[in-house]
Amino acid sequence: MFKKVLIAEDHEIANISVQKTLHDLGIHNTKYVYYCDHALTWIKNAIRDGEPYDLLITDIEFEDDDSPQEIKDGLSLIKAVKRVQPDIKVIVLTAKDRSALINEMFRDNQIDGLVRKARRDGQHLREALQIVFQHRTYQSPDSKKFIQEQNSHEFTQFDLHIVKLLYEGISQKEMPEYLQQRDIRPSSLSSIEKRLNLMKDVLGFTKNEQLVAHCKELGFI
Repeated sequence: MFKKVLIAEDHEIANISVQKTLHDLGIHNTKYVYYCDHALTWIKNAIRDGEPYDLLITDIEFEDDDSPQEIKDGLSLIKAVKRVQPDIKVIVLTAKDRSALINEMFRDNQIDGLVRKARRDGQHLREALQIVFQHRTYQSPDSKKFIQEQNSHEFTQFDLHIVKLLYEGISQKEMPEYLQQRDIRPSSLSSIEKRLNLMKDVLGFTKNEQLVAHCKELGFI
């Protein structure tokens, strides 16, 4: 089992709960911090001292309490940590949905486990610790279900026309003219922007490129 764990969590009660779960599994060499900058500093210091951490457990969102911080969220922290210690294991423990970014980081081997803060999250964290220690990835059942629900969108023909134009390299501002030429309605820029924003919101994407890649994987384009 893991010997040395760093917890980055800005809520004290959640922090204590995570520590208890670790202690129940016999992991006693733990350090907890409330800020991402402090987490990166502890990681660097441990590497310098020749006693690196085995595992980082971090939330995604950290509240701004007017204390100046260069790293403002957990996903940015993970990327910074991976640059200095690529082999460290990472488990995300969060109540927030950032499914598109999290899935991308799973694919890039930057995240090893995802536990959603919800009922039975203590049990799911224990499962995550055991599975990630075996060099496998873990997503708690409720996080999988949540992502699946977020990733369910019924594409209309209008949606597919928009995505296909994006795939062809047509900008949003150019789309009304192309749609009008093909006698497709609606064709206004506002209608196009509303559908694009809806698709990205439902699917958890932040960029048009992610939406196009998703539709390509589904065989729509």
